[in-house]
Amino acid sequence: MNLHIRWASVAMMIVVAHAARAQEPSSAADPSARLRQVLPASVATRVLAVIANARSRGLPADGLENRALKFAARGVDANAIERSIVDQEARMEQVRDLLQNARGHKPADDEIEAGAEALRKGVSGAKVSALARTAGDDRSLAVPLYVVGSLLDRGLPSDSALRRVSEKLESRASDRDIESMAADLPAQSGGARGAEMGRALGATKRPGGAAGNGQSGSAGGPPAGVPGNGGKPATPPGLGKKPAVPPGKKP
Repeated sequence: MNLHIRWASVAMMIVVAHAARAQEPSSAADPSARLRQVLPASVATRVLAVIANARSRGLPADGLENRALKFAARGVDANAIERSIVDQEARMEQVRDLLQNARGHKPADDEIEAGAEALRKGVSGAKVSALARTAGDDRSLAVPLYVVGSLLDRGLPSDSALRRVSEKLESRASDRDIESMAADLPAQSGGARGAEMGRALGATKRPGGAAGNGQSGSAGGPPAGVPGNGGKPATPPGLGKKPAVPPGKKP
């Protein structure tokens, strides 16, 4: 009888151990671990500190992690990645405050990310606030803000892009109708990617429903002026590859 009890205890311990290992996050899937693998140690430490600070302040930190990983995969210089993450975190915080003040409640993560991209592309904070007031409190701003960015990518001036989207919001147009505005314009260099992002986001968020707080939207949009590497492996850290970013552009 004691032998049976002993074997039953061993079997139970094995089951518990397997269950515990199954619940542990895989290092391959952990963005923090992956960032330490693809960035120089000192840069990775600083980038992860910015991401941790964003998470502690209720910002969509997952979007920053994905942004850094995406740029690393494209072979962007590590120092340029760090600057991009620092700048994007600051834009996220600014947009979070702008939208909260304009609408009286904390915006969803995808709205914060979309607004940060709009700021990166040159839209002023005052105009983001005005767009938020036009939309009202019960509608997600994620798709409208991403479409503003798509229109800018396609060569439309900022004021014209905002006016077109505001008119759609005032008429209570659906996200699908707003997305079609970017698709109807001829694509400029690199503009199609922004439109595709807006359509992909709208496919999961329509009609007008904001993602819940804590959910992450896109990885933050295509980096301005940062070319792809044609599918080639990223340059290993430490080889000193310089970023192919034209003057005045931010990744």
